Amino acid sequence: MNTHTLGSSGVPVSGLGFGAAVIGNLFTEVTDEQAHDAVTAAWQRGIRYFDTAPHYGLGLSERRLGEVLSAFPRAEYTVSTKVGRRLEPSTDGGDDLASGFAVPAIRRRVWDFSADGVRRTLEASLERLGLDRVDVVYLHDPDDHAEQAFHEGYPALEKLRSEGVVGAIGAGMNQAEMLTRFVRETDVDVVLCAGRHTLLDQSARTELLPAAVERGVSVVIGGAFNSGLLADPRPGATYNYAQAPGDLLDRALRMREVAERHGISLRAAALAFCAAHPAVASVLVGARSAAEVRDAADQFATPVPPAFWQELRDTGLLTAEEPS
Repeated sequence: MNTHTLGSSGVPVSGLGFGAAVIGNLFTEVTDEQAHDAVTAAWQRGIRYFDTAPHYGLGLSERRLGEVLSAFPRAEYTVSTKVGRRLEPSTDGGDDLASGFAVPAIRRRVWDFSADGVRRTLEASLERLGLDRVDVVYLHDPDDHAEQAFHEGYPALEKLRSEGVVGAIGAGMNQAEMLTRFVRETDVDVVLCAGRHTLLDQSARTELLPAAVERGVSVVIGGAFNSGLLADPRPGATYNYAQAPGDLLDRALRMREVAERHGISLRAAALAFCAAHPAVASVLVGARSAAEVRDAADQFATPVPPAFWQELRDTGLLTAEEPS
């Protein structure tokens, strides 16, 4: 599998990465065995970049990922985690489904982009992962905390990088606008942009991706399937974690028809679109089973014929000039 380096950091990532939110019981429960098999299958298919966060299952994703990766040579894989949501013990009881994870609410999240919060959150992540270092750290969803993230959280990450504690730093969000500001105003190596560079939403192409190319900043893409619609367009499918609007469902169904005419799946086209831009270093795909991992790897490796992209443009289903 192809490998890219994040900015000028020297940190390598595989072109296809493993998004570990799902093994933190995103929406539905995944057993330890299923999580183990999914991460192992990713390794077997050449995936060497694994992304997680304390937010994912209140630490469950980090714990599970670390347990599986402990069987593999540390120098051969890249791990990213995130800061900004510090976990504290909770005795409130109940579950975490309101935040999207099918886990007991034994911890609670505290927004904290302070320098002390960044270090404390990272230390706890390292303990759950069973690692003495992670390769990449992102500021996680600082949408409503821009002031603290830029003036306290980012300088803390910069200091950790200068100390050699982490190899690359950046921010991860579901929007392109603030990520563009990080690219232009800071010395980040990478940004993680979820759902804004897809076949259905190209808002990252307006400013973020050109700015990243200009500044030599890498982009990791999450949400390639917009939370499900591009993986399996059907009535009731989700788009950005809510039921897909009718117009977008119709557009996705039409794209699938074009893909099938050209002998490929819409999943393959969705992944290829994300990966084709020169700013993009890796595309993350979440998988809750070994079978889903193998399918993602197969789709990622599928060549997409130029005629497919041209037909999308000819029918108005795609306005972007690339891929070609």
